[in-house]
Amino acid sequence: MKSIPSITLNNGVAMPQIGFGVFQVPNDETEQAVTAALAAGYRSIDTAAIYGNEEGVGRAIAASGLPREELFITSKVWISDLSRGETLAAYDASLAKLGLDYLDLYLIHWPAPATDAYVAAWQALEELLAAGRVRAIGVSNFLPEHLEKVIALGGTVPAVNQVEVHPALQQRGISGFGAAHGIATEAWSPLAQGTVLSDPAVAAAAAAHGRTPAQVVLRWHLQQGRIIIPKSVTPARMAENVGILDFELSPQELAAIDALECDGRIGPHPADFNG
Repeated sequence: MKSIPSITLNNGVAMPQIGFGVFQVPNDETEQAVTAALAAGYRSIDTAAIYGNEEGVGRAIAASGLPREELFITSKVWISDLSRGETLAAYDASLAKLGLDYLDLYLIHWPAPATDAYVAAWQALEELLAAGRVRAIGVSNFLPEHLEKVIALGGTVPAVNQVEVHPALQQRGISGFGAAHGIATEAWSPLAQGTVLSDPAVAAAAAAHGRTPAQVVLRWHLQQGRIIIPKSVTPARMAENVGILDFELSPQELAAIDALECDGRIGPHPADFNG
């Protein structure tokens, strides 16, 4: 299998372009899932405090025998901990559950704009970064208006914005804002929970390349420079999701998938969601 390509973040840290997400994986099943993902070649694992499965991720990491520097581990601080002190404590709690000395990436999970507490949380993340306790910091589900408030602080610009992106919801405004400010876009739910896989444009590209529809959609993301974190608990599907490095979609195929945009949001809207 070809090596997973990396994206160089705005602070020079290299992040694998394909990671493994554990959203909605029960803690007692997470160790097995992450172990299988590591065996399939993944080296980037994305979890969060609210997922309740950081311990399972940690057990899989410990049992893998892989050098820590080969792994890229992301977690996130939840809405209930968006003050300076609570964010710092939440980081310590996540590290303890994961059994790690540092994270590669730490994100604010949602902006929760009713209070704008994310501004204080961001300053706490900057403290962690300055102290060398995390390699990169970023945000999740932030709109440009939220990113602007963070950037206006005049300190660290987020390295990553992890948002819902898939053919039915392409978030061009968010990714464009990110690109203009050196913020990498990371797609959660990159397959739209499977809802776009039966579209004729996807099916045609899959047939043309001898690939599955899921592989075509993930390849579409990759060729547009996004980081992706597809989730599966099935080892064969994990291998399928990472096996997208040896084919390329044509400009016409990319355009046909681009045309599937329909504001088809699956998750909450960041402007309205406050936990």
